[in-house]
Amino acid sequence: MKRIFALIFVFAVPAFAQIDNTQTLTKTGTAAAQFLKIGVDARATAMGGAYAGMMGDLSSIHWNPSGLGYITGRDVEFVHNEWLAGMNFNHIAFATELGNIGILAASITSLTTPEDLVRTVDQPEGTGEFWDASDLAVHLSYARRLTDKFSFGASLKYIQQRIWHESASSVAGDIGALFVTPFFNGMRLGATISNFGGELRMEGRDLRFSKDPDEFNQGNVQFVNALYETDPFPLPLLFRVGVAGEIIENNSLRWSYAIDALHPNDNTESLNLGTEVALNETFYVRAGYAQLFREESEEGLTVGGGIHYRIYGSSMLLKLDYAYAEFGLLDYVQRFSVGLTF
Repeated sequence: MKRIFALIFVFAVPAFAQIDNTQTLTKTGTAAAQFLKIGVDARATAMGGAYAGMMGDLSSIHWNPSGLGYITGRDVEFVHNEWLAGMNFNHIAFATELGNIGILAASITSLTTPEDLVRTVDQPEGTGEFWDASDLAVHLSYARRLTDKFSFGASLKYIQQRIWHESASSVAGDIGALFVTPFFNGMRLGATISNFGGELRMEGRDLRFSKDPDEFNQGNVQFVNALYETDPFPLPLLFRVGVAGEIIENNSLRWSYAIDALHPNDNTESLNLGTEVALNETFYVRAGYAQLFREESEEGLTVGGGIHYRIYGSSMLLKLDYAYAEFGLLDYVQRFSVGLTF
């Protein structure tokens, strides 16, 4: 356990150096790949994104990979919903238990825009061409319970952003830990560092052009191939610490709470709050509040629920979850998740 905490410390020191935003500037809009911040599932989203201290759920691949260590058997999850401004968000994930080796999981997340006309100053009604944009993240995660009270997890991810003929890609990693304390009914402590990796720089054919280096003199080279050089942007690095536990827990009723503190490299600090009530681990009601205390945030109240139904005559558990999240001036977003445990 000492080695694990030492490893987390090694990652945390450079991460805090990159995250540091103690100046008056919020650094809003200074990081690329903003889609990595979107919650991938309905359950955690309905709890306000307060999920660093939760465990045994496939969506932990996004919130805190160490939570995967409490998965038993195999899990698969599908998510499809309409995001803001008519964009489409899709997520698919799979995890399997490998006995004493641990848990291996993988996921694919995408955010796409619908096609639109290419417009220019000279042709405001369109050139006849169409453009679109897409974001993609592919995760490979591993988690293991080192003891019955402590688990460790890590993810390696490939990230790509594309707009029309330009694209950028990078590789990043997540690392997290989850500890079940002996206090307050087994309160859990979770911590994770997300999107620790390289930068994104757009490249593509539309950045290439030909230029006459000296337009006023004859006899020189008439055209020289040139390239617009774009600036690189860092990934949205995030340090998250959370506590979670149960207020009531018996055979028929479970009432859980969760609180996450977020420290990003491209915005101000905030809190996520969430709660979940489960009846017989079949019917669920959830509520939360996202980005509390963040300056000029459009996110806020979240609510939702779900049904987890064991398919008759089999060991399969079907999970249907829903979440509603307010987005202020941007209206609201609804999410639906379908999962299967077997």
